[in-house]
Amino acid sequence: MSKAHVKPAVDALPPEVRAGQSVALLQELHILTRDGKLNQDSRRKLKQVYHLYQFIEPLLKELRADHPDVSLVDHGAGKSYLGFILYDLFFKGLKDEEKQGARIYGIETRAELVAKSTELAKKLGFDAGMSFLPLSVAESTTSNLLPAQVDIVTALHACNTATDDAIDFALKKRAKYMVLVPCCQAEIASVLKKNKGRDLGRSALTEIWRHPIHTREFGSQITNVLRCLQLEAHGYQVNVTELVGWEHSMKNELIIATYKNLPRQRPTERLQEVLSTLGLEEMGQRFYTQLHTSELATEPS
Repeated sequence: MSKAHVKPAVDALPPEVRAGQSVALLQELHILTRDGKLNQDSRRKLKQVYHLYQFIEPLLKELRADHPDVSLVDHGAGKSYLGFILYDLFFKGLKDEEKQGARIYGIETRAELVAKSTELAKKLGFDAGMSFLPLSVAESTTSNLLPAQVDIVTALHACNTATDDAIDFALKKRAKYMVLVPCCQAEIASVLKKNKGRDLGRSALTEIWRHPIHTREFGSQITNVLRCLQLEAHGYQVNVTELVGWEHSMKNELIIATYKNLPRQRPTERLQEVLSTLGLEEMGQRFYTQLHTSELATEPS
């Protein structure tokens, strides 16, 4: 047998690869080379996913202590690096009866990536607990291919308003947890730009976004502020931190929301005040603070 076809011994693998982790999976995801090596780009990618796993693993453990049939929906899944590594590190090691009903859903618009992920899950024997659906985030909210209520929603660099659609999905599915790494969102910046002439004389605060580059940067910042206020207005406790490890991306803000049924009046009022102060009243429908009863799944425990 040629050297190229010899599987690397466990002790020959890079130290970043965890004990029991599927070498075949890491090779299929092009994180490990065929001879079990890591290049600089794949080392960074693995570090990123591990850092996210560090946040998500405790949430999975807490949920499983309450019920074994944990559901996680990953929006904008791409090649499903996160979903696969979550399954490999957390679900794969559970006993068969403990896996019963637990499922990870990868939502991705690109049908070719959905097909590849579906094929890979089957090849690795992960298909009993993983599903991949060719849907937009918005379409997934009403799709009968997903459960009425989910436990965890993740969205990592879901472009433009897809992060907001993921929040909408999570609110309507009454998710217990959300783990979000927001991407660029031009909607707020475009509204600030459109209303700039009207607002410039109204307040000195408009100087913050008078110049185009500041409009873009301030729009991005305010978008995430509004997202956090919206989540708090729905009873979630929100923590915002930096996602260490995304060295080559400026979009490294990590938002973790936990449903606690907290008081909602103050964040609702603050959100409306921010919209009014910045001339963003037309964005009230995007950052809504109430859902109709017909849109809600069961209240999360």
